[in-house]
Amino acid sequence: MSEKLIECVPNFSEGQRPEIIKQITDEIEKIEGVKLLDVDPGFDMNRTVVTFIGTPDGVKEAAFNAIKKATELIDMSKHKGTHPRMGATDVCPFVPITGVTEEECIALSKEVAKRVGEELGISVYLYEKSASSPERINLAKIRQGEYEGLENKLKDSKWKPDFGPAVFNAKSGATVIGVREFLIAYNINLNTREEKYATDIAFELREKGRSARKGGNGPFYFKSEEILKYQKGSYPCGSCEYIGKTIEETIQHCKEVHNYDLAELLDLNGIDVKHPEGQSVKIPGKFKHCKAIGWMVPKYDRAQISINLTNYKVTSMHHVFDEACRLAQERGLRVTGSEIVGMVPYPALLETGKYFLRKQHRSVGVPVRDILNTAVQSLGLNDVSEFKIDERVLGLPKNLDTALVEMKLTDFVDEVSRETPAPGGGSIAAFSGALGAALASMVSNLTVFKRGSSPEADEILNQAAERCQQIKDALVRAVDEDTNAFNDYMNARRLPNKTQEEKKIREEAMQNGLKNAVRVPLNTAKLSYEAIEIADKVARYGNPNSITDVGVGAQSAYTGVLGGIYNVLINLKDIKDESFVTEMRKECSELKSKAQNKLKQVLEFVESKL
Repeated sequence: MSEKLIECVPNFSEGQRPEIIKQITDEIEKIEGVKLLDVDPGFDMNRTVVTFIGTPDGVKEAAFNAIKKATELIDMSKHKGTHPRMGATDVCPFVPITGVTEEECIALSKEVAKRVGEELGISVYLYEKSASSPERINLAKIRQGEYEGLENKLKDSKWKPDFGPAVFNAKSGATVIGVREFLIAYNINLNTREEKYATDIAFELREKGRSARKGGNGPFYFKSEEILKYQKGSYPCGSCEYIGKTIEETIQHCKEVHNYDLAELLDLNGIDVKHPEGQSVKIPGKFKHCKAIGWMVPKYDRAQISINLTNYKVTSMHHVFDEACRLAQERGLRVTGSEIVGMVPYPALLETGKYFLRKQHRSVGVPVRDILNTAVQSLGLNDVSEFKIDERVLGLPKNLDTALVEMKLTDFVDEVSRETPAPGGGSIAAFSGALGAALASMVSNLTVFKRGSSPEADEILNQAAERCQQIKDALVRAVDEDTNAFNDYMNARRLPNKTQEEKKIREEAMQNGLKNAVRVPLNTAKLSYEAIEIADKVARYGNPNSITDVGVGAQSAYTGVLGGIYNVLINLKDIKDESFVTEMRKECSELKSKAQNKLKQVLEFVESKL
């Protein structure tokens, strides 16, 4: 079962006094089972984004304690900053990471919200997946009017808090709590000090779009003076010259001609769709799940487009970045780079790296670090501050410091040679298979997208390289997994066996340990066989000057197959589950036969070219 982990990213309305921020984060670090990942203060925004991760109970306690400390230390009546805000702890989102369902996370968010409301006397609104009504899903809608408009907002029965008093707390303001998708806080840097230019591009990018203007067709849209308004009997489209006689006609027109939901867009902008008269006409931005504003950052001496990507699986950093570059160029501007605030999920940065590699007609079948570095360089993430992959990427695959694969090669070979039974043949089989896959990837990358290569070969070899990297990484992990499986079995053998109950528990643990000691090398054998299959393709489409590397790779991968099978078979003799043993022996026999035939096929082709 996966470890239960939740991420929490509270935003505090303080970014100028490090001593205050430190007192708040100290409350987080006091809690067992919680790890503080990142503290990102913004001086001009006067706001700090804190990221921590931990067990549900730990995160729940740490979040409450941090909000409590912020309540004691931050006085909103004196707060000034460029970022929208409504409370000392402005927003406190929870994100399920592993082993926790969305429903469990929602329940946890409500527990924290209830406690904040009752114990601290703060008005709390639930948002996103925890929202009590559709009108409260969107954070921007809850935060409309900000701290300065909160007192009047609380007098409106429609905005009664979900928890806490419906009374204005001048010192602490209000707090928004809920469960959301992973949000990437992402800023794009421009070579200008003009905030209006950044805002103009932000309005083009963000989902809620902008107010339509008459004659607003040039690159500097905001310079068109007249803002279109909805009037009784006249409801302009804004995206074209169409004017409906009723708002319903215009909604239908936008859906049929421009493929967007105007009613949804108006609601997103806080406009009553039934009575829009007097309000500005709205046109949508380019990206769903994208919020953006423009601001000037004196610390960096440039303007930024400040972006929140609320679902990176729908709208990615790289697509927004590329579009921002295009829009900037139209305005005679340059994007100088970008900035990730807080943490970024590993899959998001990985996909960005692959996106740019594909655009460059380069193979994506390269080591993960190379892909991530491509993303960092392509987005210009080191433009205004250093971006450290190991510290800023959430879920980055890492080995334990004590892992065999973290040893120097000479130390690993020495460790194998010692009088201990592990690491042994299973680990070496996995390592051999990994080297076989690595060689096939190497030859693919030496060939793909090079001068004279055909589109067919490029596609085959690019896919081959990418899959070989996946196989290589899995087999590298198996080097330690095989040793760990053996050690688990040995630990089971050491269990006490004096009483009947102890003997039963020990025997069951030993049998489970043996089955796991079978499954790990069997997976090694299967992955290594797949590496031989890929080597066959690479031999036929790859650079003929590297044909011997493919042969060595196939032979090395075959060692992975055979070594994996040997380790399966030796462990089967002590397993008492006869059907399991029969099934494993049959699978090993078939796999060995296939591997022998495929290796023969590859080597014959290789030798025919020598």
